[in-house]
Amino acid sequence: MTLKTTTRRSFLKGASATAATLLAAKALFPAGAFAQGAGPEVAGTKLGYIALTDSAPLIIAKEKGLFDKYGLPEMAIEKQASWGATRDNMALGSANGGIDGGHILRPKVHLYTSGAVTQNNQPLPMYTLLNLNEDCQGLSVAQEYADIGVGLDASPLKEAFAAKKAAGGAPSVAMTFPGGTHDLWIRYWLAAGGIVPNVDVDVIVVPPPQMVANMKVGTMDAFCVGEPWNEQLVNQGIGFTAATTGELWAHHPEKVLGMRADWVDANPLATKAILMAVMEAQQWCESMDNKQEMAEIVGRRQWYNVPVADIIGRIKGDINYGNGRVETGTDLFMKFWGEKGESSYPWKSLDTWFMTENIRWGYFPADTDVAALVNKTNRSDLWLEAATELGFTDLPSGDSRGVETFFDGKTFDPADPQAYLDSLDIKSLA
Repeated sequence: MTLKTTTRRSFLKGASATAATLLAAKALFPAGAFAQGAGPEVAGTKLGYIALTDSAPLIIAKEKGLFDKYGLPEMAIEKQASWGATRDNMALGSANGGIDGGHILRPKVHLYTSGAVTQNNQPLPMYTLLNLNEDCQGLSVAQEYADIGVGLDASPLKEAFAAKKAAGGAPSVAMTFPGGTHDLWIRYWLAAGGIVPNVDVDVIVVPPPQMVANMKVGTMDAFCVGEPWNEQLVNQGIGFTAATTGELWAHHPEKVLGMRADWVDANPLATKAILMAVMEAQQWCESMDNKQEMAEIVGRRQWYNVPVADIIGRIKGDINYGNGRVETGTDLFMKFWGEKGESSYPWKSLDTWFMTENIRWGYFPADTDVAALVNKTNRSDLWLEAATELGFTDLPSGDSRGVETFFDGKTFDPADPQAYLDSLDIKSLA
């Protein structure tokens, strides 16, 4: 499980970096600046998305005509009811009424490719093409626990869950797909607080758009999901956000643009065109000047059908946690591009962490050849080709972002995943 390790690049933060990104984007993407050479093999395909704010680059690429700009006028961006539905439609492919790729949880590329979560465990080879976003997911808790002091430290819930069990209740927490990012965030958070998932608390699956309604009727005591559902929960007074995932792990990767490997292999020029359109959309989404318009677009009935007020705060870094804590202008906003594409680049070392966590919780066997699966699925080479054709230089490159550090002091060196696993107190009991 060895990956090449390089020193983490340091990137400028703040308003000056945002301004530089905007100037670069304006210089590189004036109207009609793209001179199309050999056109894509097809005029488009179908990509799926879940009603989560981190799907915004796909929606913006469609709404702003960026797919058309790069020779793909027939691109369809189709809403999926759940991550399970996304999996099933991905297995079908567009030729059979499904989809060929889309906005997905990063570990799903490995879970599909290995057959770990597919029907009859039939492998569905997939590629990770780019990272859609960083940060801005939430760990939300029912209002009844607002006064016990649970926050980034989940440990107050241990006694509360024990008391609920003693009274005949069944405490439960929800995530969106087994082995997916939200599953891993909530397990990490609970375990760091001394709470054993599936022992001290049940872990259940609920589709993202159904989280708020399910908490309202008492289906779960806590959940992890992306925005806008945590902010909507707070706005409706049903629960509060104990912590955002950016507080667990700053600048953590989240969703990806993943596509069927057979489609990518058959359509390399169309794949590059999709990448270029989505990368340009990511830069647009990164600008604070565009956040209001972005929230208005994705909130429309045909996309999320969610009020702008449930979207706008957290994508700007303004967080009402719902328990009396309000923070404005934080660095916890959703990141789509970064200064030089570092938020979009699909680092292989980050795939290695997700694979290692999935081993931790029993979704993959301990003897899994992590490096082989990551190298098979991660197409950072295609990202670099697309970025270079867009005219970018001084891009992120290599396999590793370096050693990662988490809120509880744990560190992950992608060159030694076993040392990370050995450092963890709570692991799967499966």
